[in-house]
Amino acid sequence: MWESLIIQPMTNLLLFIYDLLGSGPHMFGLAIILFTIVIKLITWPLNASQVKGAQAMQELQNDKDWQEIQKKYAKDREKLAQEQMRIYKEKGINPFASCLPTLVQFPIIIGLYQSIIRALSATPLDMLKLARTIYPFQDVQSIIPLNSTFLWMDLGRPESIQILGFALPTLAIIVAVTTWIQTKLTMPASSNPNDQSAQMSRMMSIYMPFLLGWFALNFASGISVYFIISNILGVVQYAATGRANWNNLLPGRRTPAAASTTKKK
Repeated sequence: MWESLIIQPMTNLLLFIYDLLGSGPHMFGLAIILFTIVIKLITWPLNASQVKGAQAMQELQNDKDWQEIQKKYAKDREKLAQEQMRIYKEKGINPFASCLPTLVQFPIIIGLYQSIIRALSATPLDMLKLARTIYPFQDVQSIIPLNSTFLWMDLGRPESIQILGFALPTLAIIVAVTTWIQTKLTMPASSNPNDQSAQMSRMMSIYMPFLLGWFALNFASGISVYFIISNILGVVQYAATGRANWNNLLPGRRTPAAASTTKKK
């Protein structure tokens, strides 16, 4: 089922875009970028739900009832959790809406990785698997062998640039930075150390950049291209709502969802 529902459609979509672009040098990298845009459009409702959830969590930090229970039950974490769930229910807020879509993307990431590896087949056995994967309407002879060169990278291998004898993993760094920017912008602000939802978001903002950076460091650089474009599109989508608080990116300048957000109500 994983093969027929994830690997084959993704591999064929990648190769279809690649063939449309002309199958030349650098075209597979462009195909991954266009593929990422297509995936973003397909998952637009999911991403919109994530943006809406993040906005609701940010606005909740300015809610009077929310602030009162944070102070009242600061030393009773169990009661605080109960009151938080009560407010979530009353206001129709899903506290996991801002981070759950990110977790849902992991099957896409795994499928993309396997699709890239499948498309960049090198051995005769891999070529046979790829030939069996491609749908009949595609012209196999015009696609294979696939050119994996993109800019200075081989998209089928981890990326690094030699600087003074040191292999600098530039894509992994860019992946970590763009992931951090996206999570920082969408993360609800709170000055209360007992705010469990804010704690969860803070943990996500720390671990996700490292996790995706680790993926970029150890796996095919085609995955890194996907991560970077996906993160940039995510930031653009959130900024388009007019609620992105860029001060959150500056040390010591983090502020709760501000009055600027309430004016838009």
